[in-house]
Amino acid sequence: MEVPREIPLVSPPAPVGEPEIPNPFIEDPDATSSDESSADSQQDMTHSAEIALAPPATVPTLRSPNLNKPVSTTPAVATAPSDDEDEEDVPELYLPGLTLPTMFLPIPNTDPLSTLLTKYIPPEKRPPRDLTGDYARSGGEIHPLVMTNSWRAVARQARDRIVEADPEDVSYILSLWYLRLSSLARMRLFNQTSAECTNLFTVLHAIEAPEKRAFLFDRVLPFELEVLYAKLKYWAGDHMGYLDALAALLHRCKTKARSTKSDPAAAAMWTERGSRVSLIIASQLIEMKDYAAAAKILEPLCVQSGNITSPTLRSAVARVYLQGGYVAMAAKHFAVVAEDPTADPVQKIMNAALFASAEGDWQRATTELQKILAADPENFVAVNNLAVALLNQGRLQEGIEVLETALRTSPSAIVTAEPFLFNLSTLYELKSAAGMDKKRALLIEVAKWAGDGLRTTCLKMPTN
Repeated sequence: MEVPREIPLVSPPAPVGEPEIPNPFIEDPDATSSDESSADSQQDMTHSAEIALAPPATVPTLRSPNLNKPVSTTPAVATAPSDDEDEEDVPELYLPGLTLPTMFLPIPNTDPLSTLLTKYIPPEKRPPRDLTGDYARSGGEIHPLVMTNSWRAVARQARDRIVEADPEDVSYILSLWYLRLSSLARMRLFNQTSAECTNLFTVLHAIEAPEKRAFLFDRVLPFELEVLYAKLKYWAGDHMGYLDALAALLHRCKTKARSTKSDPAAAAMWTERGSRVSLIIASQLIEMKDYAAAAKILEPLCVQSGNITSPTLRSAVARVYLQGGYVAMAAKHFAVVAEDPTADPVQKIMNAALFASAEGDWQRATTELQKILAADPENFVAVNNLAVALLNQGRLQEGIEVLETALRTSPSAIVTAEPFLFNLSTLYELKSAAGMDKKRALLIEVAKWAGDGLRTTCLKMPTN
């Protein structure tokens, strides 16, 4: 879908009317003068001759063409600009700089998880891990690599495809660039992500033709790349600059949504993008512990156009108020969700458990969470919350058993949940002084299933 621009890419059609008929012949001055003299002599003969002659059997051939003879033309039909015309007016983009191998940095062949394995686990007990980034084992398919958190292989495959791509296929190349950069960020290689993203936008900003550069940023560049480019300030430690960049993106989304009201699809797209940016801004404000500002941004999104409610988002707003200590406001939003017929019953029970925890009623919180697990034993959010509720009642061993059971049930899903691993490591430390042996066993299990990009600090095992 093409997003309308404020300045049309195709010029409007010419007004309907009879076009000027081009002269189909090349005028010869000598021939024109001879025609005029012959016409004068024929007129003199007409006056002197009174007897009409029979018409000739064949039409005589004129010695020179009649330059004033009318030429029949096909009437012009006013038609709307076709897709072919639109394509002809699209600027041609050829950016070989995007496919240069020098745009990329080599990916390290080690990670923090390997460092922990080397320090705490003997070689014979270390599970095998693939740090080569070989994507051939998946048959070149990206989906299996994403599902197994093989971000190193995804990043290498994206790089190889970019280098081999046609520089004219800019849209395809930019989509691969986003895949590459997001994979590096997933591996927590933030310095490398920043360097390569800077290389990318340096090439894009260096496009000399203003109309081509404007077309690329408005119509071709993925919006996700612009969000990622804004996050470079966050990785550089400039959190306020990051908020400013996100605010500029949000302002652009609002402007585009208002200017495309005549196109409902385009307006919905920009509105949805604005909502996503608002969520990112709220997450950053929560990280900065400005809970009131985060809730103020999220509250208008709870009710969309057409009186469509979002119980999940309203529940998130209530949890933000709980984190900030605004219990009364949290209770207000939880009550609205409880009365919403479109809300998921599991969501309502979870809200009741969280509110009970905020009030210190851990027994009621435990009861509510057990209701959820009775219906869905693989609701790992409820499992984690139940372990916390049991810990606050002094039932430490029960909390450990709840988490360990979930880990055995679905290790591939659990080992990527860092809060889950952090809570289990904490419970091991509280259980006894021999908790390090338990954490070593947990490290081996994590190494089997985690893939790339795990934040190893959640295991609470120092690397020095």
